[in-house]
Amino acid sequence: MRWQEGRGSGNVEDRRGLSGVAIGGGGVGAVVLALIGYFVFGDPTALQGLQQSAAPAQQGQHGAPTDEEGRFVDQILGSTEDVWKAQFAQRGQPYVPPQTVIYDRATPTGCGLGQSAMGPFYCPADKKVYLDLAFFQELGIRFGAPGDFARAYVIAHEVGHHVQNLLGTAEQVDAARRRAGQAEANRLSVRMELQADCYAGVWAAHSDSMRHWLEPGDVEEGMSAAAAVGDDTLQYQAQGRIVPDAFTHGTSDQRTRWFRRGMEGKEIESCDTFEGRYADL
Repeated sequence: MRWQEGRGSGNVEDRRGLSGVAIGGGGVGAVVLALIGYFVFGDPTALQGLQQSAAPAQQGQHGAPTDEEGRFVDQILGSTEDVWKAQFAQRGQPYVPPQTVIYDRATPTGCGLGQSAMGPFYCPADKKVYLDLAFFQELGIRFGAPGDFARAYVIAHEVGHHVQNLLGTAEQVDAARRRAGQAEANRLSVRMELQADCYAGVWAAHSDSMRHWLEPGDVEEGMSAAAAVGDDTLQYQAQGRIVPDAFTHGTSDQRTRWFRRGMEGKEIESCDTFEGRYADL
């Protein structure tokens, strides 16, 4: 993936190396426990309504980081901004990009304390994407999905949750989840995650049209990343059995299919995982 050239985002807050994350009044442990299990990549509906329980973040540097990992994030984010600005303009809507925070170990967020163990996630309360870049190493080593485009897919997936938030989907699904039993709430989470995968595919197709940066094997890297974090694959690796009612993100097959559907459809409407012609998962 030829990511080194192009417009970066400049909308990155770098909190790496900051120490002494201050925690405010109680409840952080409960918030963290509520979040664990919704991440390998975060479900924004799981974060709706949680109260901020961490003190205001210590501020890091703003703008484009200068190290290679930070510059990669900045370039991918710049591309997502270009793609989604154009897509929203076609709908007559403005696109307000998310700020992205890169950190290590732990950081305060609008949704409580963010920790590395959660994986990358999007917080709808403060409209920010949070990335501990150590996850990218895990993606290659633990999940067997190395490569630049695999990492770009992860970022695009989280930005997909921001798109859902802007379009009102996250709020609607959150309301439905609160009325539902656990199994149905999980199924709604699966539809949210697959839609974010599909939006990542929409981004991939349009970003390549704009920047011509994909190389042979890149799409396969993205597919491998999507497959590696399927609920069935992760459950079997962790416990030797599969429990479909506990799925929150979709199977490996579903995640790769919806990513490809976004690449082929190239439109927001191609990613309707809830109603209409594409709702059958």
